[in-house]
Amino acid sequence: MDSIKDSKPFSILIISCIYLIAAVIALCTYLLLPFSFWLNLLIADIAATVFVFIFSVIFRNASVYDPYWSVQPMVIVLCFACCYKMTMATVLLIISVFYWGIRLTGNWAYTFGGLNCQDWRYTKFEKENGRLYPFISFTGIHMMPTLIVFLCTLPAVFTIRKEFHANIGSYLGAALCICAATLQLVSDTEMHRYRKSGAHGLIRTGLWKYARHPNYLGEILMWWGVGIQAVSVKPEYWWLLAGAAANTVMFFTVSIPLADKRQSQKPGYAEYRASTRNLLPIPKKQVS
Repeated sequence: MDSIKDSKPFSILIISCIYLIAAVIALCTYLLLPFSFWLNLLIADIAATVFVFIFSVIFRNASVYDPYWSVQPMVIVLCFACCYKMTMATVLLIISVFYWGIRLTGNWAYTFGGLNCQDWRYTKFEKENGRLYPFISFTGIHMMPTLIVFLCTLPAVFTIRKEFHANIGSYLGAALCICAATLQLVSDTEMHRYRKSGAHGLIRTGLWKYARHPNYLGEILMWWGVGIQAVSVKPEYWWLLAGAAANTVMFFTVSIPLADKRQSQKPGYAEYRASTRNLLPIPKKQVS
């Protein structure tokens, strides 16, 4: 079994099948429930997450869930877009979400080492929490991100269902999404090249020369761009920005601190931190 799990192509095939079944479960759940569309969608999303979690337990690898973050929004946007009038606002959102989603899913596939390889953060949680780890895995690694990305995707769902017509804010929000995903693309590519070179220290080239987490900045800005596309058309739906806000809070309270703590173990981190910004990849003025 372990030798099969070491096979990257086979592992990706297995995960693809899991996600295909999860999508069918979510669709059936959504269609069968009698509640409002957003509650049906939420419950369907949770049902799909539970299904993926079961296989995370079976394979003893929470990284089975990793592509859910980028696959879920694309599936939701595509399903709703097929059921409603195709306005320019919808087209802009499809372009935004699919450019981001395909890029991020491709990045996962490139870095995924197989079902025997788990994200270092999950392994850390498992070692630190022992018997509590299954609960932490379900709530923190699986369910919390699902709920956040659900909120992030809601502006797109409302825009599509209510057939919003694009305005200048729609185009600006879409431009922000494209720029954000491109920022992620460039920063991740620079990191891949650095690691491929055999280096193991702190990356000090490209965007990483000026910022410690330029890829995280791209992820944060992406969902503000989606929210702006909806709220710029209907300002009274300002609450749709809750997803982008929750995503931002998650990065500042969980993702960034975890990454910084790990990087702090490398030589020269104190100087690197002092000479770089947290997110913005622009030169930092040095205080003499």
